[in-house]
Parts: sequence; C-alpha cells; structure tokens
Amino acid sequence: MVAPMTTVEISANLHYQLPKSADVLLAVEAIPMADQRLLKDLLKVKGDCSPLKTIEGMDGLGRRTWLHAEGRIDISYAATVEIDREATNIAGLDTVPHLELPPAYIQYLMPSRYCPSDRHENFVTTRFDGATKGDQILQMAEWLFDNITYAPGFSPIGATATDTFISRRGVCRDFAHLLIAFARAADVPARMVSAYGLGVDPPDFHAVVEVYLDGRWHLVDPTRLAPEEHLVRIAVGRDATDISFMTIFGTANMISQSVNVNLPGLQA
Repeated sequence: MVAPMTTVEISANLHYQLPKSADVLLAVEAIPMADQRLLKDLLKVKGDCSPLKTIEGMDGLGRRTWLHAEGRIDISYAATVEIDREATNIAGLDTVPHLELPPAYIQYLMPSRYCPSDRHENFVTTRFDGATKGDQILQMAEWLFDNITYAPGFSPIGATATDTFISRRGVCRDFAHLLIAFARAADVPARMVSAYGLGVDPPDFHAVVEVYLDGRWHLVDPTRLAPEEHLVRIAVGRDATDISFMTIFGTANMISQSVNVNLPGLQA
C-alpha cells in the first residue's frame, strides 16, 4: 500500500546576541530530495551582518549558510514541504558488501568524535543476534527505547555515545549517537540527521539516524518522538559536530528560540 503524500509546514525563529563579531554557520533549511519536495521556503536574517553565503551540505545534500555578525541577530526560516515516504521498514534488509560502498559513505563505518563505535563492539556482538543487519538495527532501537530514559534538558556538553550508555539518560542527540555507535560496531554504515519532526515535545530541532541497507539510506528515530514518514531532513553527517543548526566561531547568548512543525489544518 502506497502512503499518501503529506504536506508539512515548518517555522523556526532564532534570536541571539553576539557580544563580539563572529562567523556563524547555519544549517536550518530543509533538503530538497526525492521523498521531501520543497513547495516553498525562505530564510531571513536581520541584524548587523554580512551578506549570506551558501555552501553545499555534506554528501552533497542541501546547503548551509555562512554569515559574519555582531550584536543581535534574528534568524527566521519558513517552509512548506511535501513528503512522499512510507514508514520505515528495514526488517529483513542487509548491508551491501563493503567493497561496493560509495567512497563517501566509508566514513560512516568508522568511529567519530561522539560515536566511539569501537568501544561497543563486544556489547553489540553478544547482545544483538538478528538474522539480518536490518533486524539487528531494529533490536538496537528497541533496546535504546527500553533502556535509555528520554530526559529533556539532560545532555552534558561533550557527552558521547559511551557516556549515554553509562548514564542511561539523554535527549534525541544522545539516542542518535548511541544507535549510530551500535550500528557502526555491527559494520552498518550509519549517519546522523538533523530534522524537523512532527510531534517532537518539547518542540525543537530533532536528531535521528539513517542506516545504509539494501543500497539506500533508511530513517530511524530511536526516541520514537516523531514518525519517520513525517520527518523533514535538514543536514546529515558523522555526528552532532556536522549537523548543528548553528555553529558559532566565537561566543553568543540565546535570547529566544522556537521551532514549530505542523500539518496544515491541524492545531500545533
């Protein structure tokens, strides 16, 4: 059965104060892709800043935006996105031979700053025994949901997947880091995805996972906060280092921030 197309409306508003001039790299714009079509979108930045400079996102997906600013900056992004995607079903799927991986995807087999997958190999090998890698990923996601407590506001600066494995608490980025570490420990390419998610509570930018099975990427949300068929991807990368919605080369103080994702005609 083919899932009907869904239209999602997005708005994000970021208000920050930069005490000194700084370079800022934004990643807030939805990626135009086959399964998520941008009907309209608009990024606006107000304040004492340079002209915006756009660059290509990682893996050639979407774009990021550079600006140089000082003082207060007000950033707004609005989009209407049509999604044509069924719910994730990776049961029975398997990895492609490593020799056939696209070169750009090899990095997603390796440990990274927040996903030290090599430290989890023994646990993964002895704990998850699904017949296929897709089955194992589903077991991993189930284990995270059963054993890690989603705790809004709890995510120590610099926390890695190993820290989350020990503390058994975290937010979406921590769930994603741990699932990525588990997947890579099982030799499954896995990358982190920032996204706009319908139903995320409290509303915010969301972090999920994509695993490369059967020759394509599949979305998995280990928090179960947002249905995969309604996620709107913003950026992809090795871990949180690559997908941050705002990277500031300097210092900044948040004044306020809001993210809203709605289905037209339904109350937020």
